[in-house]
Amino acid sequence: MLFSKQTYVERREVLRKRIGSGLIIIMGNNDSPMNYPANVYRFRQDSCFLYYFGLHREGLVGVIDADENKEYLIGNDIDIEDIVWFGQVDSVADMAEQTGVANSAPMAQLQALVDKAKAQGRRVHFLPPYRHDIQIQLMDLLGIHPSKQRAEASVELIKAVVDQRAVKSAEEIAEIERACAIGYEMHTTAMQLCRPGVTEQYIAGVIGGIASAKGCITSFPSILSMHGEIMHGYPSPRPLEAGRLMLCDAGAETNENYCSDNTRTTPINGKFTQRQREIYSIVEECHDYALSIAKPGVKWWDVHFGVARLMTDRLKELGLMKGDTEEAVRNGAHAMFMPHGLGHMMGMDVHDMEGLGQTYVGFDEETQPNLEQFGTNCLRCGRRLQEGWVMTDEPGIYFIPALIDDWRSRGHNKDFINFDLLETYKDFGGIRIEDDILITKEGQRFLGKDRIPYHIDEVEAYYAETHK
Repeated sequence: MLFSKQTYVERREVLRKRIGSGLIIIMGNNDSPMNYPANVYRFRQDSCFLYYFGLHREGLVGVIDADENKEYLIGNDIDIEDIVWFGQVDSVADMAEQTGVANSAPMAQLQALVDKAKAQGRRVHFLPPYRHDIQIQLMDLLGIHPSKQRAEASVELIKAVVDQRAVKSAEEIAEIERACAIGYEMHTTAMQLCRPGVTEQYIAGVIGGIASAKGCITSFPSILSMHGEIMHGYPSPRPLEAGRLMLCDAGAETNENYCSDNTRTTPINGKFTQRQREIYSIVEECHDYALSIAKPGVKWWDVHFGVARLMTDRLKELGLMKGDTEEAVRNGAHAMFMPHGLGHMMGMDVHDMEGLGQTYVGFDEETQPNLEQFGTNCLRCGRRLQEGWVMTDEPGIYFIPALIDDWRSRGHNKDFINFDLLETYKDFGGIRIEDDILITKEGQRFLGKDRIPYHIDEVEAYYAETHK
């Protein structure tokens, strides 16, 4: 376990008091086969189970009885057949003691605990599952079909977990900074390898190997492509071409499953063209503007739309946009160039707690999402920032040929976009700059001791220094 036993005891006690009554079930993950049962993906524990119980073994369930103030670790001990192949492991009782849980029981006893609570008319609280095997397990346990489990998951439990996990402790920040240190090595290595003729897959493979060599994993499949206009442009066998840009969006996840997430855009031959420099400088200015206004009490919604207005003003100066800035942003015209939100929470999940439902994670009674408007519907957080939150700051500008053709054919936002000039940018690609920030009492600070170069002159200087 990463933290002390007392840390997990205190986290569960906060949760128990917040929920007040009922039986709380926190499902751990099971092994996930790749192509047959014995050949499995590297095990990744459920983040909520890990947050409250700190145990990495598969096949475990945590139970908190809020009424009786009892806790249980449920799971089956492995048998001699497993020991032959995988070695001796701690018993479920031993693991329960390690995390400060007084009671343990085999998996068969979970049903009895649930049935008892239901017979007493008490609520069984569970989180929305995201794996099919857990959905089946919950269906057997609770009699709720998988198609209805997200709707019937406990909103009280979801909100309690979000409030707890969103504010990171000093211990958690230290672990995130370890992930950031690995991310720094991954990104600077990608910049060093970036040159004409090297394939996207080779660079992505090398930086993924950096995470693996440290016993870690990537926090999500690395995005590395000359087609930066594709939001999830996964690496292809294509060799890099001079004159184009390489967008690399990658991060590391430590053994204890805390993440980093950065994006850098590098000119493949080391120098930005004039057109690339113009667009990059807008993204750079938007990135730094967000840093200047992010602080506790400020709505992330306002930071996002402040960036959208700044981006619109600068694109108007280049002739790519036109008209009244406020009206353009209100109509979502800026989403032609940035069809995603400015950033997201980050922690044990690279999109922290997204599986619990973005409406609960990034929004609240004061700030509700706009799910109808293109671009704004991808804003993952809008509510007021709090001290201790970890956010990503990731503005971008993209030139997506299919989107340009679609909007032009429909005349969508024609009063705010110069489609004739936009046609000449169809082969441009995309630019994104992303960093991880901690919201502090005074404002914010970067996470990670070392800064991956991102200012134009720094990027070109770093390229020149590492390509001698």
